[in-house]
Amino acid sequence: MITINPQCRVLVQVEALDFRKGMDSLVGLCSEVHGQDPFSGTYFLFRNRKRTCIRILFFDGQGTWLCHKRFSKGRLKCWPKNNYSEDPLTQIAAQAAYTLIWNGNPAGAQFAPEWKKLPII
Repeated sequence: MITINPQCRVLVQVEALDFRKGMDSLVGLCSEVHGQDPFSGTYFLFRNRKRTCIRILFFDGQGTWLCHKRFSKGRLKCWPKNNYSEDPLTQIAAQAAYTLIWNGNPAGAQFAPEWKKLPII
């Protein structure tokens, strides 16, 4: 089970990714190409060209996780687009990330109630 709380930063790569890439290649992609720190606790979401799989890369403080989900039926119904800039990454809310993982449309029907942001102490 992946736990993404409302305070987590989630970045989604808009374009499809070659899923032959392993964990080290994805860490390099995040740091060198996208200019993001893959060891900051940020969750990075990727999809394949066929829209049948999702990968999530994140660092939990002790090590890096690479999670892979393959949909047994169908394909991804929706994936974020970045219409406003040339940046290949777009930031989404944690609730939207959960909705994507469950093959839903974050802009459409809600699978869970809105989360309340907690103050950072």
